Amino acid sequence: MKFFLLTVVVSTTLATAPVRFDREKIFRVTPVDEKEARVLKDLAQIIELDFWYPDATHDVAANMTVDFRVSEKESQTIQSTLEQHKMNYEILIHDLQEEIEKQFDVKDEVSGRHSYGKYNDWDKIVSWTEKMVAKHPEMVSRIKIGSTVEDNPLYVLKVGRKGKERKAIFIDCGIHAREWVSPAFCQWFVYQATKSYGKNRIMTKLLDRMTFYVLPVVNVDGYIWSWTQNRMWRKNRSKNQNSTCIGTDLNRNFDVSWDSSPNTNDPCQEVYRGPAPESEKETKAVTNFIRSHLNSIKAYITFHSYSQMLLFPYGYTSKLPPNHSDLLKVARIATDFLSSRYETHYIYGPIASTIYPTSGSSLDWAYDLGIKHTFAFELRDKGKFGFLLPESRIKPTCKETMLSVKFIAKYILKNTS
Repeated sequence: MKFFLLTVVVSTTLATAPVRFDREKIFRVTPVDEKEARVLKDLAQIIELDFWYPDATHDVAANMTVDFRVSEKESQTIQSTLEQHKMNYEILIHDLQEEIEKQFDVKDEVSGRHSYGKYNDWDKIVSWTEKMVAKHPEMVSRIKIGSTVEDNPLYVLKVGRKGKERKAIFIDCGIHAREWVSPAFCQWFVYQATKSYGKNRIMTKLLDRMTFYVLPVVNVDGYIWSWTQNRMWRKNRSKNQNSTCIGTDLNRNFDVSWDSSPNTNDPCQEVYRGPAPESEKETKAVTNFIRSHLNSIKAYITFHSYSQMLLFPYGYTSKLPPNHSDLLKVARIATDFLSSRYETHYIYGPIASTIYPTSGSSLDWAYDLGIKHTFAFELRDKGKFGFLLPESRIKPTCKETMLSVKFIAKYILKNTS
């Protein structure tokens, strides 16, 4: 009996030990032509590369900056292959585990409490939503719009003066689990909006005349997993039929040109689109909520990281949307506002030509549904830290982004019917 107990303890410990990334490296390569791009694609066939930018092998193209993670064991092979082909590369991160630990560079004001200058785990975010409602009952309410595969709640905070139906903006964060600075911004937005009501003229006007629906974390299960088991986790946590690989990329699961990208039909890929459009509970909750509020939602803004871009439709086609010039103008001014704070430079444009073609994205879906102002922010940085932006950079990132979002909201209030 003692022996049996011991084996149970050992096996559960093994199952729950978080993944470590000791001496794993992040390479940056910019292939100068198609031949060099092909070298990277061939490497990805034989070695497991975790693409940080772009999202997947099939997006790798000439003159594109390509960032990927590789194990310590394979890094020698990568280096010698790149050198053999006389390709330029740099190693952005030499020891990933070290960087993961270094991202927590802000000391707790009060241990265990929610903080806007730190990354907060899911439990802290949930109690924060309760606190916001309790603190600003006339301005904030919490709506449960659904739940995840693992039965975690999906909460939207409705922010704005209570009263009649008015124009609304839907904001979401944390579609991809490892992009932690994204949920940090959603929390900051709610905090700043409520805090500056009555003090800041623009914010007061926006909250008097508009409603903001804020979903702080779309991919709750994946987010929890990235905290407890694997910092580099991207997808949600749904089980896939006939595959041991877990998870669907929620940003490939929306019902818009869902099946048009190559390589999104493999459950083991980071960009797996799922077995059907809107197959995932998280996607379904978001789409149902937006559809049921379609008459009031005038803009949709989603937050990702990293690469410092402000993107708009389309991703699934290089065709420009009918109001392209309007979207371009808004993005140009919004990025000007953003850079006015710390001179952070963002580029902007349609997804397909600015970053890379995508299918099944929330942005394109919302646009084709009839929301004519849809934007995706790719927050800081440009790759030095990638998904591991240190906590000391959270507040500057949020402050500059807030200027941008306020401008977009003001524009929506004034220029939509």
